[in-house]
Amino acid sequence: MRINKTLNFVFQFATLGLAAAFIILYFFPSLLNDRPQVVEFKQANESSRPATRQQANSYADAVATAQPAVVNIFTLTRVVERAHPLMDDPVFKHFFGDRFGVPKERLETSLGSGVIVSPQGYVLTNNHVIKDADEIQVALPDGRTTQAKLVGTDPDTDLAILRIGIDNPPVITMGNSEKLRVGDVVLAIGNPFGVGQAVTSGIVSATHRSMLGISTYENYIQTDAAINPGNSGGALINAYGELIGINTAIYSKSGGSQGIGFAIPVSLARDVLTQIIQHGKVQRGWLGIAIQDISPQLAESFKLDSPNGVIVTNLIVKGPADLAGLDRGDVITHIDEKPVNNTYELLNTIGQIKPETTIVISGIRKGKKFDKKAKVVQRPVQE
Repeated sequence: MRINKTLNFVFQFATLGLAAAFIILYFFPSLLNDRPQVVEFKQANESSRPATRQQANSYADAVATAQPAVVNIFTLTRVVERAHPLMDDPVFKHFFGDRFGVPKERLETSLGSGVIVSPQGYVLTNNHVIKDADEIQVALPDGRTTQAKLVGTDPDTDLAILRIGIDNPPVITMGNSEKLRVGDVVLAIGNPFGVGQAVTSGIVSATHRSMLGISTYENYIQTDAAINPGNSGGALINAYGELIGINTAIYSKSGGSQGIGFAIPVSLARDVLTQIIQHGKVQRGWLGIAIQDISPQLAESFKLDSPNGVIVTNLIVKGPADLAGLDRGDVITHIDEKPVNNTYELLNTIGQIKPETTIVISGIRKGKKFDKKAKVVQRPVQE
């Protein structure tokens, strides 16, 4: 009897123990492990990064590489104010003499930026920065200042070439603007508002921007890096400190940066610089025609299958197009079998053709296709 009571007690105690163990393990499963829990993270593998990749948290190395070659440009222009026409009146002169008729001279100053691009001291900047200037002074970041000589300008792309005579000038490294992609990091270096050299950052918002009305030949890099007055002619660099553009213009209603800036690609700037130095001017093709885009309404009235192409609206008498037999109302669709979709494409296609080259112009006249041969000539200087 006593044995039965003992067994019954042991059974009850064991059942209670198992129940307690179940409850504890159910609510506290970690007690089963002797070792602490290990939290797993996805760690970056630094050895797998490209050797040339910049640190995302700083572009100080890129700026340090390019900044010494970005200069401030100060210009001085003498403006003569003509006397009022009333001062030429004999009656007025009789009473007041010539003291009110003497022309007055005043000085105008402006500022901008530039980039030293060769050991010979050549500086790239915008034409509008130095236009009509009587004196041009360049200030380097290292404190040196010097007078600059104007080598040449290209108003059609708003570029100008200066030359400075200093020993061992810092020279920027040229990048490849043709490989730029939307989203690439870019930095703008210049002298905004004359406060001194400054750097802003952003990305490439778009490439090959045109039809903006800024210059005749447009192929701009668009960026949201802040570009302000005074930045014109300065450097747009990539994350490695290489020059990929010349800051030129902003889109703004207030006069300050609103996140839409434009830069001339370094590929275009380098070609302009080389031609000006070698030939004294940019060799650019010209046909001597005025053209306009084809709207859907014009395409319908001309009975065209598509609005691709341009319409000839006027011709220079005895110009290349006139001598080739083109006429007003002709629709140009191809140049040397290359399609022409709008005025921008035609202008740039002809501009890239070396003068004295014979081309084939294809198009439509009164519903019939035609081919005309024309000899491209040097584009007249645009003031």
